[in-house]
Amino acid sequence: MGDNHMKKRMIAFLYGLVIFHLFWLIAALIMKQKALPSPLEVYPVLKNVFAHGIETHLFVSVIRIVEGLLISLLLGLPIGLWMSGSPKINKLLSPLLYLTYPIPKLALLPIVFLLLGIGETAKITMIVLIIIFQIIISTRDAAINIPHENYHVLSSLGANKWKKLRWITLPAIIPDLLTAIRISTGTAISVLFFTETYGTNKGMGFYIVDSWMRISYVEMYAGILVLSFLGFLLFLLIDTLEEQCCKWKSKSGDGKE
Repeated sequence: MGDNHMKKRMIAFLYGLVIFHLFWLIAALIMKQKALPSPLEVYPVLKNVFAHGIETHLFVSVIRIVEGLLISLLLGLPIGLWMSGSPKINKLLSPLLYLTYPIPKLALLPIVFLLLGIGETAKITMIVLIIIFQIIISTRDAAINIPHENYHVLSSLGANKWKKLRWITLPAIIPDLLTAIRISTGTAISVLFFTETYGTNKGMGFYIVDSWMRISYVEMYAGILVLSFLGFLLFLLIDTLEEQCCKWKSKSGDGKE
């Protein structure tokens, strides 16, 4: 079942890749502008951009995303579990959560820069502001929706709350948690692009904008491709992690079929 799922996913990815490049090629041929080079012009440049150090910018961006994700998990997961286990805390924090969550995070960029400067702290903070809300809400809702009878067996064996958390709560919330991370990571990459255009000379956002300012459009598109590939790899990593951690989902799905 896992091999078939992976095969279908790869076929869908290749199909989407072909369609995307076909539209790109057609648009480039129709417009005939330097600002829109064809993929046939961009891909040969990829070797050169890596030879000139684009991997340094890629590594810096990855580190920022990973740091933001880890901080969001360390803060958001306990808060979500706390809210799910305490109706009073949930009632207290939910209004604040729902008030701040819909605010466009890019609108907070000037405030974050004013308060924290334009260095690394501000860039990672922006990523945290995007991911942490998804983690808190998904964790809280998933934990609340766990049927109480799931805990009865462990309770009858005298298990404490930490064992219940380890064997019941965490496995049950992992699928929703990974879905939240998958959704928010794409947005985090987009916001990181904007933050990396300020106060730094490292990162994919800086590389792409720098290429644009130098009117090096082929390098700019090469940078966009590398950033897109980074997003794809992160999505693939999360999907693989979900398959490994939630094998019981595929088994239950097989039973239904």
